[in-house]
Parts: sequence; structure tokens; C-alpha cells
Amino acid sequence: VFSVFLLICNIFAMSTSCPCGWTEYYDRCFFYVSKAMSWADAQKNCETMNSNLASVHSDEEYQLIQKVVLVASHGSGPTWIGGSDAQKEKLWFWIDGTTFKYENWCEGQPDDFQGAQDCALMNFAANKCWDDGNCEAALPSVCAKKI
Repeated sequence: VFSVFLLICNIFAMSTSCPCGWTEYYDRCFFYVSKAMSWADAQKNCETMNSNLASVHSDEEYQLIQKVVLVASHGSGPTWIGGSDAQKEKLWFWIDGTTFKYENWCEGQPDDFQGAQDCALMNFAANKCWDDGNCEAALPSVCAKKI
């Protein structure tokens, strides 16, 4: 069964610029990591795959990332993405260095609850929008890499 998966994966990989198991969107590839980790550990894990926690630049891209999470996890739970304001409160940046222009915060967010929320997570609350979470919380994550 595993060899059949590898064969299918290799055939699929020939038709895309992304590694097997990754989802292509324009000039980037996205990958859902189901193992729950802190934001920093999730970023380190992405780096082992030559990627970063995902930055998000449009509604369309956010919907694609939500679909990546849904297909891989059969759910839509809170998931780390690459935004943080840990260096300076209310100054959000993407860990990959791209400009933080697009935002999809839930109402009243980011709120830095109890002064301990500096990392962005997606799929929060009923609207599946963004929240600032405690960076030490263990959550799954989405990695992204440029093609």
C-alpha cells in the first residue's frame, strides 16, 4: 500500500512544482502539520522542510489554506500561521519577512489577553477568523514555501 502511495505521489509531483503532499497556490506550496506544537516549535519544524509558518496575503489565499487544513485534518480547528507581534506589541509581522497587509482578525482581536498572546492562529471561533494566541499553546500548523 505504501509503495502505491509513493507511486501516486511521484506521478502527482511531476505535474506540480510542490513536493508530494503539499498544495500549490500561485508561487507557493502549503502543508498542514497535524502534530500540536508551540508556535516557535512549529516554525522550527517548518524550517526542517525549508519553509516557514504560512503568511496570508488575501481572502482567496486564506480560503485555500483553510481547505488545506480541512482536507488534511477532516476538521477546521485552531491552527498556527506565521504572524507574531512578540517583538513589539501591536506591530504584527510575518515570520517569512513578507509584508503584513492582509488581516482577518475576529471581532475584538487581537487583544493580547492577559498580556500573553503574541502569535497568530487561524480558524478561531464560529467565523473561523484569526486570534492572537499564547505562543506556548500546542496547536497544529500550516507551513508554506516559495516555489
